[in-house]
Amino acid sequence: MNAPDSTDDPFLVANRRFESRLLVGTGKYESLDETRAAIEASGAEIVTVAIRRTNIGQDPDEPNLLDYLPRDRFTILPNTAGCYDAATAVRTCRLARELLDGASLVKLEVLAEDKTLLPNVTETLTAAERLVADGFEVMVYTNDDPVMARRLEEVGCVSVMPLAAPIGSGLGICNPWNILTILEEAKVPIVVDAGVGTASDAAVAMELGCDGVLMNTAIAAARRPVLMASAMKHAVVAGREAFRAGRMPRRRFASASSPVEGAIA
Repeated sequence: MNAPDSTDDPFLVANRRFESRLLVGTGKYESLDETRAAIEASGAEIVTVAIRRTNIGQDPDEPNLLDYLPRDRFTILPNTAGCYDAATAVRTCRLARELLDGASLVKLEVLAEDKTLLPNVTETLTAAERLVADGFEVMVYTNDDPVMARRLEEVGCVSVMPLAAPIGSGLGICNPWNILTILEEAKVPIVVDAGVGTASDAAVAMELGCDGVLMNTAIAAARRPVLMASAMKHAVVAGREAFRAGRMPRRRFASASSPVEGAIA
């Protein structure tokens, strides 16, 4: 389900127009059939795929994810999950470009270590610079540091994707103030990536003014992934509409719903 007036509120990434502001991953599902069912229920158009962990044609003897998520229906966003240095991330993106017939849109993530899966921002910046110079359109996963977000935009990334919380933690938006600062300064789409746990987290991200939300574990690890995917679809739409509508001011005390002027004594 898209917002009723989505035609005048487009989600644009690298000059591509999308109706859904929910981006989803493909890992951790019990089967490829469940993967397909959940992604269809989510309404997502952009689907991110870990090139180092998922077969999209590298191995002809294994099931191919693209048979379940065809490219004529979904924008496949290859990502560099599992990369811990810039050189490996760049090499992975080049492999993805070959496998996807020259597709240039990629999601860059370079991790620091296994325990937290937090980004290595220095290696991320180095990789981003190399990939942009090589003609890639880079959507980049980073921490919620406004300074680094601005720097990644300056080197040419088409979208900056700050974490809400550590990958797979489900903790929700831990530092909304940093996200707000990033949003205030950004001239490219800001997509919250990592840490969303349930529908209310997605709605909060959108109510802050984020352009989109990317998630995987929140859907795949739910007791009923397909139902959670549907919940996330509605949460993203609701959060975006609430942001555009503009919430009422917060007040310490009550305010009558009906006007009191002219009331009969």
